[in-house]
Amino acid sequence: MDSRAVGTTGVLVIAIIVVAIVAGVVGYFAAPPKIVEKEVPATPKTVEEAKQIVAPLGLTVMPKLKAAWIYVGPIGDYGWSHAHNMGRLYVDKKFDWLETVYAESVSKADCKQYIENFIQQGCKLIFTTSFDHMYPTAEAADEHPDVIFFHCSGYIRKPNMGTYFAEFYQLYYLNGLMAGALTKTGKIGYVAAQPIPEVIRHINAFALGVKEVNPNATVHV
Repeated sequence: MDSRAVGTTGVLVIAIIVVAIVAGVVGYFAAPPKIVEKEVPATPKTVEEAKQIVAPLGLTVMPKLKAAWIYVGPIGDYGWSHAHNMGRLYVDKKFDWLETVYAESVSKADCKQYIENFIQQGCKLIFTTSFDHMYPTAEAADEHPDVIFFHCSGYIRKPNMGTYFAEFYQLYYLNGLMAGALTKTGKIGYVAAQPIPEVIRHINAFALGVKEVNPNATVHV
């Protein structure tokens, strides 16, 4: 999946998805003890944000859940990977029992190795955020049944691997409504990316929006 512009709404949607998934996976955790944050030096591509737990006397400290995010682009792209990282930062700050790490600019070819590295570091929950990460994620899910995986925009699911995506098709439908209403020629062009499920959904939603207001218009992809 190529990097793309994602506005404020996109950031909020992705943050909500991440919160829902993380909270669902670890909802059994008890109320967390107080924490004290400490700085951890960053490596060039893999960054860990760690927290030190301080427990009152007589209380048992439950082990923290360590989760990893693997991004297809740089977190400074102010687009796809940036929006995902905003979601990660939100849950990292919100949940004391959660420790997060991430890797950016990870290609399809390198994805599996990053997954293995994170598992070696103790990660039990891993998010892969590009369609091209789907097959490496599925392979890792088969090899590590004790680790939970969530893949963005794909369709492969397993007992320990789920999928997620925002309902962006609704926005494309609205775009289609506007295009159908504004066209003067009745011929509308649509520049699509690679023909993967999410892109096809968006094309269909756009075309339905056009047809809703301009039945005689045609959409050229």
